[in-house]
Amino acid sequence: MTHHDDLDHARDTALLRQLRDLPREMRVPADGWTRLQAVLPVRAAEEQPGAKVIPLRRLRHARWSLPAGAALAASLALYWVLPLPLQPAAPPAPTVLQQQAAVMTDAYRQAMAALPPVDAPEWRPALVELDHGADQIRDALQQSPRSRHLLEQLQRTYALRLELTRQATRAASGLPT
Repeated sequence: MTHHDDLDHARDTALLRQLRDLPREMRVPADGWTRLQAVLPVRAAEEQPGAKVIPLRRLRHARWSLPAGAALAASLALYWVLPLPLQPAAPPAPTVLQQQAAVMTDAYRQAMAALPPVDAPEWRPALVELDHGADQIRDALQQSPRSRHLLEQLQRTYALRLELTRQATRAASGLPT
């Protein structure tokens, strides 16, 4: 045992001895209530002869009415200070990259419209996959409108789709690719 443990044990032993020395039961003196009443201050209702004493029923009502009134006042104050907007906020203006993507998409659609329709089933899966990839890139640009990498990827996808469509057109017409 260390020195601290010895001190703690000695304190515990002394405390237990003091507890044993306390009397087991105490009797309340016969005049205890009158002595206590003489020591306590006189309440206001007892000082004034015509004062009303609030029954306990009304006191319960008063306990919840004050917090409820305070909460109502606070909510009205917040409503007054922070009114709800009546019209939805306008969508943010498109970024420069989104505008470039829109111009690029329009140019791609015009170029695709200028090409003859392709009826080559062997090319169709690759063309559909490129269209799907372009759709995904456009959706990603909506989520990350400042991503130059996505704009460049969209440009490469459009270029590849146009080139593949030209090759499919040449192959369908019998020209070398």
